[in-house]
Amino acid sequence: MSSQINYSISKTKLAALQSGLFSIGIVLALMSAPQAMSAPVRVVLEESPPHQVVKDGQISGLSTAVVDAVLKRAGETASYEVYPWARAYRIALTTPNVLIYNIARTPEREAQFEWIGKVANYKFGFLKLTRRSDIQVRQLSDLRQYAVGAQRDDFMAEWLRDVAKLPAEHLQLQPDVVETWRLLVNGKIDLMSDDPHAIDDILKKYQLQRSDIEFVLFPPELEVPTWLALKKGSSPDLVRRLRQAYRQVEGSAVHRKVMELSYEPKPL
Repeated sequence: MSSQINYSISKTKLAALQSGLFSIGIVLALMSAPQAMSAPVRVVLEESPPHQVVKDGQISGLSTAVVDAVLKRAGETASYEVYPWARAYRIALTTPNVLIYNIARTPEREAQFEWIGKVANYKFGFLKLTRRSDIQVRQLSDLRQYAVGAQRDDFMAEWLRDVAKLPAEHLQLQPDVVETWRLLVNGKIDLMSDDPHAIDDILKKYQLQRSDIEFVLFPPELEVPTWLALKKGSSPDLVRRLRQAYRQVEGSAVHRKVMELSYEPKPL
């Protein structure tokens, strides 16, 4: 009787030991591959061809290729979310660990974000429809007499208000650049800003030729890089790994393609 009881206790101890070892094994496995089990990093953006292209539910584009490369180097996967610019900006501004691109690095935003790296170069100019011969812009002050479209919460809206001194009633704010273009094409606004290297896709969308639009002014201060960034106060480990990954991607072919504007506008 005594040996049978001892035998039963030994079996119980063995089962407990095996269960404990199994649990330890799971913990060690999780510790050895934390990134594989982590959730995808949220990445918010607006549609803005050719840097951020949305087609058939897929996200691509010149800047997206850089972001993909950085996340891969950092051992992360992405969950891309496309919104009008103002909403994407607000999400990134208020939610830790959410990436945003392409965002201009302005003095007002400097302390609000962790700046990972540059993912595009822009040379913004103001454009009109060629047929609008009534619109004459030769200097910055000429903008003030026209209805100018910009995106809500975009740095261009800030620049038009604070630098160009555009009257509030002439500043027409839209949710995203696609809508701003729609208003221009339909004659609802007189002028808007964009980069001549970055308009081929949007011209196709609205069945325009390059000859249908005319750039009338290129303020030198609007030649700016745009960045990949996330909210100040995000995970220090995530920020560190993203910056390290960006340094590895910087200067690569995919990075040079967008930063050097080495792509040529395609014939329409």
